[in-house]
Amino acid sequence: MRGRKPKPTALKLLHGNPGRRPLNAREPKPKTGLPPCPSSLKGTARVAWRQMAKMLRDAGIGTVLDRNAMILLVDAWETYVSATTTLRQSGLLVKSPTGYPMQNPLLAVANRAHEQLVRLLGEFGMTPAGRTRVHVELPQEPDPLAEFLSRQ
Repeated sequence: MRGRKPKPTALKLLHGNPGRRPLNAREPKPKTGLPPCPSSLKGTARVAWRQMAKMLRDAGIGTVLDRNAMILLVDAWETYVSATTTLRQSGLLVKSPTGYPMQNPLLAVANRAHEQLVRLLGEFGMTPAGRTRVHVELPQEPDPLAEFLSRQ
């Protein structure tokens, strides 16, 4: 895909639709809340799913449509953790078949997983810059006076 990502209709409404382009009246509005952790996830990915799902739920972000993106996110996390753990044990440099020192191939794996993590965390608003792009409807605090008067 080229160009900027399209802005969600809710944000266009919030900002007053400065471009005056037609709004998408048929934009999907999925149910909020992530589904339970898929049984295919094991170990570190399963733990990460539970932690990240709780964070997203507490922030009021995440819908049932985000399931596959969350799976990609926790898989990238698992790859990153595994690669960096092994790197710490084996070191950044290894001997090549000819005997010369070379960069450990796991470093490329860790770097790639890191790039994926940064991109996916940003999509979910889980980075400082990503949070500035996410807007959620905050639950309104009940007014004690209105609550009292409604009982009368």
